[in-house]
Amino acid sequence: MTSEYRLRRSVHFYETDAAGIVHFSWFPRYMEEAEHALWRAAGLSISRPASGIGWPRVAMSFEFYRPLRFEDEFEIQIRITAIEEKRIHYACLLRRGDTQLASGTMTIACTNRAPDGTMKSMPIPREIAARFQVAESTS
Repeated sequence: MTSEYRLRRSVHFYETDAAGIVHFSWFPRYMEEAEHALWRAAGLSISRPASGIGWPRVAMSFEFYRPLRFEDEFEIQIRITAIEEKRIHYACLLRRGDTQLASGTMTIACTNRAPDGTMKSMPIPREIAARFQVAESTS
């Protein structure tokens, strides 16, 4: 079972603003990249259109501590903090070496898409829930 994942990457030029600092809007994208890697590590894909199941983000927050700049290498750590009947909660930490850059949280909901395009929350399928567990530590 998978509970956390660490993804290493570097900052691309197009992610920076005129001051040469990563724009705040990229941090949720970094968390989402790590989330997708976590799902792949569990042998799953978060996007399987034929399944009719979706995973919309229902809550997200970030706090910023230090800037990231073009070509900085950093690590994104994502971990599962809770699994409920219909939701998965994550915590995310971005670091450059020992320096904490930002931290965030995200909650996703399991939904079923009706033929008319509307979504309704549903229990997380057992075959998906069985691949994940809540992380034990915050390291």
